[in-house]
Formats: sequence, structure tokens, C-alpha cells
Amino acid sequence: MLLYWIILPIVWVLAHIVFRIDVVGMENLKAVRDGRAYVIASNHIANLDPVFIAVAVMDWRRMCVLAKEELFENPFFGWFLRCMGAVSIDRGKGDTDTVGRIAALCRRGTGVLIFPEGTRTKNGKLGVLKSGAFVIAAAAGAEMVPCRIIYDTKDGRLHPFCRMRIVFGCAIPASELQITDPSHRVTALRHMKKRLKEALEELLEQNAFPPRGPQPEQPAAAEEQPAAEPVQTPSQGESL
Repeated sequence: MLLYWIILPIVWVLAHIVFRIDVVGMENLKAVRDGRAYVIASNHIANLDPVFIAVAVMDWRRMCVLAKEELFENPFFGWFLRCMGAVSIDRGKGDTDTVGRIAALCRRGTGVLIFPEGTRTKNGKLGVLKSGAFVIAAAAGAEMVPCRIIYDTKDGRLHPFCRMRIVFGCAIPASELQITDPSHRVTALRHMKKRLKEALEELLEQNAFPPRGPQPEQPAAAEEQPAAEPVQTPSQGESL
């Protein structure tokens, strides 16, 4: 925990020097960060996404971050992730032990950061949402805060010295994240995914950077031609 307090301010400074971070909607996160159980559900573009979100949150109470096992294979990066509160999870198996442990932490008021897509997207667009984030939120009785990371680059991916925007949306109430009837589990999860996807897409629509580079010209509207005058047909007996 001491290392977290030491590392976080250093990372905050470096992140703001190398990248220009703009945080939007912090009031939505503060509204649930009062000891209640909450999950931050974010889109995922770059390996550094959890670091940037930790910098944006800047909470001295260390968050719990779910990360794929492969990220811990590098000794230094694995050590750094653990200092930042990351917990490895095996995406290929139903890691019920880890899910139960994370849900217990969440119930005690520890913020949990999850990337529901389960992997990074190569084009910056939102991928298919997996069920893990919703299972944890349901088990913990937690609210879910949608989070959208937006990079100001042509391809939507992370590049050195690019601007970025981290947007927190209004929390999805815990009452909408419950699986009350196990027989309707699939339907409930489908509804939760739809609810989160709509929230994440709305955050992008409302907070996207202006398009970069020259934009294709819109074709000029065709000039209106004056309406042709009706042809008068001479009546019978009328001279031409």
C-alpha cells in the first residue's frame, strides 16, 4: 500500500507530461465513492488504460483492477500492476475463486475497475461485452459506473503525446444489476450488457474529439430548376 501512495503521484505527473489528460464527469464517480460498493466498467484500447484511469480517479484508497494473466508475465510490468492494485484473472476459465474474492472486496467499499470487453480493441470501437463484470456487480450488490476512454488520434488508439479524455457516466443502479431468478440469468445478463453498451456509446457521442485531418467535402446541393410553365392546349374552335 505504501508503494501505491509513492507511485501514484509520480505516475500522475508523468501521465500529464507525456499525455494531456482531460477528466469529465468526476461528480458521477464521487456520488458513489462514499463506502458503497461500486464497479467502474470501461472500454479497453491500450495496456496503459488502467494506469490512466487510476490517475483520473486519484483515490488514496487503492482500487482493485482486474487484468489478464498474460500482463503479469513481464516481471517489471507485473510488479508495477500489483502495486497499482491489479489482480490477475484467467480469461479462458470460469475463475470463480477470483470473482468471489473481488466481489467480497467490492462489498467492503473497494472500488473495482473492470474492462468488460475482456481484451483490447484495435480500432478504438467498443467490442463485445463479456459477462464477468456484471456477475461481480451482481454478487457484490454494486452500482456500475460507465467509463469511456477516448484518444484524440486518427485511428482512435494510444500514441505518445496524444490528448485523451476519460469520461465517467451516471452510475447504473445496483437494482438493475441483480440476477434474482437463476432461470432467467442469460436474459438478465443480456439486458445488463445492452444497458452498459448504450451508456458507453452515449459517452463517446457526447464527448468525442473533433475529427482529425481534412474531411471529405459534402456534395453541393443541386440548384433548383424553375418549374416549367404548363403548356396551354388551344380549345376547339380557337385559332392557333
